[in-house]
Amino acid sequence: MPVLVITGTGTEVGKTVVTAAVAAAALAGGRSVAVLKAAQTGVGPDEAGDAREVARLAGDVTVAEVARFPEPLAPGTAARRAGLPPVHPPEVAEAAAKLATEHDLVLVEGAGGLLVRFDAAGGTLADVAGLLGAPVLLVTSAGLGTLNTTELTARELRSRGLELPGLVIGSWPGSPDLAARCNLADLPDVSGAPLLGAVPAGAGSLDPAGFRSAAPHWLAPPLHGTWDAEAFGTRHGA
Repeated sequence: MPVLVITGTGTEVGKTVVTAAVAAAALAGGRSVAVLKAAQTGVGPDEAGDAREVARLAGDVTVAEVARFPEPLAPGTAARRAGLPPVHPPEVAEAAAKLATEHDLVLVEGAGGLLVRFDAAGGTLADVAGLLGAPVLLVTSAGLGTLNTTELTARELRSRGLELPGLVIGSWPGSPDLAARCNLADLPDVSGAPLLGAVPAGAGSLDPAGFRSAAPHWLAPPLHGTWDAEAFGTRHGA
């Protein structure tokens, strides 16, 4: 898995923290890691973006962005409003492929959900994954409403012939409600993909040393961690 694309069911589901956790777990396993942000929006020229936040939490990773735009909008819209050239899927795929020649693992983080548009032609992160032939890890929310968006995203991935290796819950609450507990069983059912982890709510606020030591415990072995879905479900499931 030299390139892994990471998307979410929408905004604010924990993509960046999950990306950092995957990076930290891979680093702990002795792998070299690069993180590529396909299109960073909502930050100024000198502000730290998501890739830099991943490096702060995870440690010694190579970080790169293909493009950034100042307003917190979909990349295509943000580019148009800023009068800047949009990012196109082949550019992202080329940047990821180059990083893959120099690193054991390249994590490509999207912006928003799978079909958020990069350009006027309708290019998306799904197109990037297709060009790379890369699997797509799906970050989901824990509670009510997540089943619909998760199933829709999983169906879209499969309709394009893209591999969905699994799901990670991006923010698992300290006191999960009934919906969240039921979703531990329902999310794999509706998506047809296994749960590969659950990152605790507030994990991004941990100090970097604490984050790095804990990250492998939040992720299953396919993501270089030790998390056990069955044991987690026994503790938290309905």
